[in-house]
Amino acid sequence: MSNRVNFDDYTDNYNQLLKEKTQFFSPSEEYFARYKVEIVRKQVRAPVKRLLEYGCGIGRNIPFLQHAFPQAVIVGSDISGASLETARQENPDIEFLLEDDRTESMEPFDVIFVAGVFHHVPVDQRIAVARKIAGRLAAGGSLFVFEHNPYNPVTRRIVSTCPYDDDAVLLKPSEMLGILRAAGFRMERRSYCLFIPPSLPALTSLEPHLGWLPLGGQYWVQASLAP
Repeated sequence: MSNRVNFDDYTDNYNQLLKEKTQFFSPSEEYFARYKVEIVRKQVRAPVKRLLEYGCGIGRNIPFLQHAFPQAVIVGSDISGASLETARQENPDIEFLLEDDRTESMEPFDVIFVAGVFHHVPVDQRIAVARKIAGRLAAGGSLFVFEHNPYNPVTRRIVSTCPYDDDAVLLKPSEMLGILRAAGFRMERRSYCLFIPPSLPALTSLEPHLGWLPLGGQYWVQASLAP
């Protein structure tokens, strides 16, 4: 693995790089944000008063989270100060927090959304990060984690050629579940996703029925705090 990526260096061209790597699947990089948030919206039944996106980067997912959960107070956090500056400019009504050793404890969240973060976290720090997240989840709340699927060869190719994934170490679903369990979570649901490009609308209705198949571009896990 290479040295850890500094996301401050990719603030200005993150969306362009993402588009270049994924345009074969969808010409709009916004599709992936909308897709993941819609999964979360469908799974959450209880009212959401507070929602945290941990590792929000430049805030690409924030507008979709706002639309999906209009009554919720939404907070974004990240380790990249430059990324958060961009996020604040694009979303001036949202609170953004820098994740560092001085990050203060905060009021618990009903939903915590973590998309494409853990594969950037050094392997020996992943359980500690999951425990930090657990400390912010309200009793009865839900954690949603989305990660790249290492079983998908196209995903592996994209990651291996993407500059801001230079430090990526992909996690198998079983590894992700082990980390969450070690941090005090219990699994509620898990599924593979991103099978069918939106350019094939006649087939997209099949997508929800393919979650068992380990060939999707990504996978997601819903977890809650263990009793």
